[in-house]
Amino acid sequence: MEVKVIDNDVEKALKILKNKLSKSGLFKELKVRRAYEKPSVKKKRKTIGNEQYGKAIRYR
Repeated sequence: MEVKVIDNDVEKALKILKNKLSKSGLFKELKVRRAYEKPSVKKKRKTIGNEQYGKAIRYR
């Protein structure tokens, strides 16, 4: 992945890089791998769906 810095505007280049990384799903993958997830929880998350699983846990 490549981001070009134009006119020494590093902040804008970082913003573009973060946007590209979030679209590729890297941040979601890092969040999932941050802590160990039991196989039963992983299976449940995959069957229900990532977004719906997060909502189900919050409202229990």
